[in-house]
Amino acid sequence: MADLDFFSDADFENYKKLIYKESGIVFTMGNRSILEGRLRERLRQNKAPSVGEYYKTIIANSGELTAFIDSITTNLTSFFRNLPHFTALEKYIIPEISAVRSEKADKTLRVWSAGCSTGEEAYTIAMLLSEKLPPPWTFDIVASDISLKCLMTGKEGFYAADRIVGIPDTYLAKYFEKHEGGYKVKDSLKSKIRFDYHNLINLSPWRNFDVVFCRNVLIYFDEVMQTQVINHFWNNMLNKSFLFIGHSESLFGLNTKFDFVKTQWTTLYKKWVS
Repeated sequence: MADLDFFSDADFENYKKLIYKESGIVFTMGNRSILEGRLRERLRQNKAPSVGEYYKTIIANSGELTAFIDSITTNLTSFFRNLPHFTALEKYIIPEISAVRSEKADKTLRVWSAGCSTGEEAYTIAMLLSEKLPPPWTFDIVASDISLKCLMTGKEGFYAADRIVGIPDTYLAKYFEKHEGGYKVKDSLKSKIRFDYHNLINLSPWRNFDVVFCRNVLIYFDEVMQTQVINHFWNNMLNKSFLFIGHSESLFGLNTKFDFVKTQWTTLYKKWVS
């Protein structure tokens, strides 16, 4: 039950509207308690006397607003999460794009890990492409998130020992260095990834992607924002390109131009324009 002395219904409406405007993330009565918990921590850190006063602070202070939005995001991820997606990248997408671009000089595969969280997805993609992309192909990865804290973790590339579960032993030995308390990504792999801040509800400065991963992000948006984000991706992708979303997510019913693709490993979407 909500603590109305701490967080009234009117407060909830104010915060809910602000969060939606700034990030597209939807809060309902069902996940109100999550917002309450995050607010308590922000108030403690800022020594704010009430949620009303803190609301005035984040309206007036863009830096604290960014920190607040960061604090309410969910950052659940792991290496090689939903392995069939990476199998499809190796066995279906790489051959498809290689065939389409066989006569073209451009042999760089461009991938966007959108909503990359702490970087495990981006590093998984980088390891797989390092191993499976045939010469003379190279690759470039952009990894973006709305959480500056998560981006810093991704840039540092250090993961505690319990976070590297799922990485094949050969990949771990080749692409990581063992440190006290965990493992650090080697610079040779880290140099393939550019971590950068981006709010998915806004237009992106990046273009010409062959593959976009945006997994388990759309579930936090309503249909309007989902459509907006997906259409932004369309504009950022090459005419022959592919989109991965979460296994529990779907573009069904949304007004988008992507085509549904079912492979023997998993389902995904493609932009296939002549």
